[in-house]
Amino acid sequence: MQVQRKRHVRRVFVLLACIAAVLVLALLFLPRYQQPSTQRPPDRYAGAIEQLCSAADADGDGTDDQTDILQGALAYVGTYPKYESRYYAGGYPDDGYGVCTDVVAFALRDAGYDLRQLVSDDIAAHPTDYDVSAPDHNIDFRRVRNLLVYFHHTATALTTDVSQVDQWQGGDIVVFNEHIGIVSDRRNADGVPYVIHHIGPWQRAYEEDILQKRTDIVAHFRV
Repeated sequence: MQVQRKRHVRRVFVLLACIAAVLVLALLFLPRYQQPSTQRPPDRYAGAIEQLCSAADADGDGTDDQTDILQGALAYVGTYPKYESRYYAGGYPDDGYGVCTDVVAFALRDAGYDLRQLVSDDIAAHPTDYDVSAPDHNIDFRRVRNLLVYFHHTATALTTDVSQVDQWQGGDIVVFNEHIGIVSDRRNADGVPYVIHHIGPWQRAYEEDILQKRTDIVAHFRV
């Protein structure tokens, strides 16, 4: 009887210890869930590479496209979008949720480019270049694979070598395997720019130093 009582107490103690561990982990990590920081990282290469300005101004607001795209990306993540893939009848998310492609779509829309319509038109003009069996203009422009094709058709393709730091400019578009983002105008100590992106609910910040850490850079474009 005494032995059984000791075993029972031991089991209860182990159970309570497990519950306590779970609660501690929840307190440590749950505050980060869907709460990326919008605080911009410091520019550790300030002034060493002049920020590019475009000759184009698609929306006629007096700000060049390159700068408009960069500012549009920052403005979008400044709304604290939560990460979740949903379908929207209007194409563009309107409920505070989004995915990586929405950073690019909203950044370009702020610069005067309706990516929803542009991708739809390009799919209609070059259907065999896209892996789209049933075109849907409300979702096609929110697929990384479609944006990769579209930008190959319409934008300037640049180096994917991150060591060529002067070839990377704020407002550029970087495509990874199944991910996409906007290149920042701020850089790390090596001169490699940060990326403004949205990759998941546990993301620490919307603007991060990831270019040197990822080995799956597929393409680099400038509109």
